[in-house]
Amino acid sequence: MAMDRRAFLKIAGLTALVGVGGKAGFELLAPGAVDAAEKNVPLTAAKKWGMAVDVQLLDDAVMEKCVEACHVHNNVPHFPDPKEEIKWIWKDTYEHVFPGNENEYLAESFEEKHFLVLCNHCTNPPCCRVCPTKATWKREDGIVMMDMHRCIGCRFCMAACPYGARSFNWSDPRKAPQELNPNFPTNREFPTRSKGVVEKCTFCAERLAKGQFPACVEAGNRVKPGVLVFGDLDDPKSEVRAVLRERYSIRRKPELGTGPNIYYMI
Repeated sequence: MAMDRRAFLKIAGLTALVGVGGKAGFELLAPGAVDAAEKNVPLTAAKKWGMAVDVQLLDDAVMEKCVEACHVHNNVPHFPDPKEEIKWIWKDTYEHVFPGNENEYLAESFEEKHFLVLCNHCTNPPCCRVCPTKATWKREDGIVMMDMHRCIGCRFCMAACPYGARSFNWSDPRKAPQELNPNFPTNREFPTRSKGVVEKCTFCAERLAKGQFPACVEAGNRVKPGVLVFGDLDDPKSEVRAVLRERYSIRRKPELGTGPNIYYMI
């Protein structure tokens, strides 16, 4: 039986709306759909991922390796113009990392030192509360994720984050002057992004799913073992809890109530 063009388009349209498993297309994009998909990933067991940074071991050589490993693995583009800079992990001065904690008698070793900075994967992330499309959300294991495909570029999350841990793609990452991960796309560790979306550190969630440490942790510990300790903060027997029991540590802007899960051991 012949079918005219109008009838064919009508059937095709209905098929697209019905989608997989009888769900409508708009249902697949509803808040929570991404969360459900993430639950199917065989995650390494943890209730609350966190990191402890040994400030005494931290130096420029370690930080450079951490930044390089993170940016190569996650295809983070490099733009010479600071206004277009994209960063997942970076180094910064004490006064910028711990504002309000400086004083006139601060030791020069801290005043002149740089610190490694990244997303704090907060216990109470304000970025997740303000995102209108749920492009950023918190997983059950505490990782604050970012879905660039769902992001509409409103930058509410950037305004809400008190740590400056998010970057906006003002330019097309695929046209960055510096070559991205040479393994992409044959080894799809992390996809490239498009212009007009926000991105950030995800604790290398795809590596955790394989039982691997985040790229920065692996690279930093190659240079100085123990400089970055990563693990489950809810597990009293974990390595990260062990070092935090032994050493005094501080966090960035804890007074804001966000509950940052990056600890700096002094």
